[in-house]
Amino acid sequence: MPRTSRAAARLRRGALCTLAATAGTVALALPASAHVSVSPPEATAGGYATLTFKVPTESDSASTTGLDVQFPADAPIASVTVQPKPGWTYETTKGAPSRPLTAHGTQINEVVTQITWTAQDGAGIRPGEFDTFNVSVGPLPEDVDQVVFKALQTYSDGEIVRWIDVAGPGGDEPEHPAPAIALTAAAEEGSGAGAAADDASTTSAGAGTGTGAGAGQSVAAGSESDGTARALGITGLVLGLLGLGAGAFALISTRRRA
Repeated sequence: MPRTSRAAARLRRGALCTLAATAGTVALALPASAHVSVSPPEATAGGYATLTFKVPTESDSASTTGLDVQFPADAPIASVTVQPKPGWTYETTKGAPSRPLTAHGTQINEVVTQITWTAQDGAGIRPGEFDTFNVSVGPLPEDVDQVVFKALQTYSDGEIVRWIDVAGPGGDEPEHPAPAIALTAAAEEGSGAGAAADDASTTSAGAGTGTGAGAGQSVAAGSESDGTARALGITGLVLGLLGLGAGAFALISTRRRA
């Protein structure tokens, strides 16, 4: 094979390898399937939170025109309020809690069990788009480790996607996972932020009573670390530029020989 043909073949193979690597990286970065989700992923048990339900439209030909979020009967929430959304109406369904429920010393006899959002004429979430729906809830249950909000997504062509599957402990994510938040225990009194403040005060006191040299060494070490990082960054940039220059020179030489 002539030298120019071999060089051209090497160039083609390099380009194909680069395209394949890029495609593989993009494929790994994309999720397998978008679904109705809720954020934040966790909240404090017994506290209040603003929950955001994110709804993507997966259909290529129909818009999302309805969202139905169900609140768990086995983990009732005393207070639920809805943030109005332009272009959508909402309706709340209420019922008696499945068990005695109190909030701030008051007996709660009625809780929200379901919220239904419906798009007005001309509204809706079009293909390739997503939208969010906000609610304020609390106090959150204190005797469960998560709260699951099963959801139904209605499309303009009549299709209903049921996001109601709950994964078992340590199990893989189901095909249609239900939105859920994990509940964490509230920080005990005297710990958490207060303990962190005490630690900070103790550290400051120590610094002012004989650890000035140590503080200076820390600053010097930080400056040295920053200088090393900058040097490594500059070195990497120079090497990258040299590599680009060598590649361009090889390409030009190949074309001249051709």
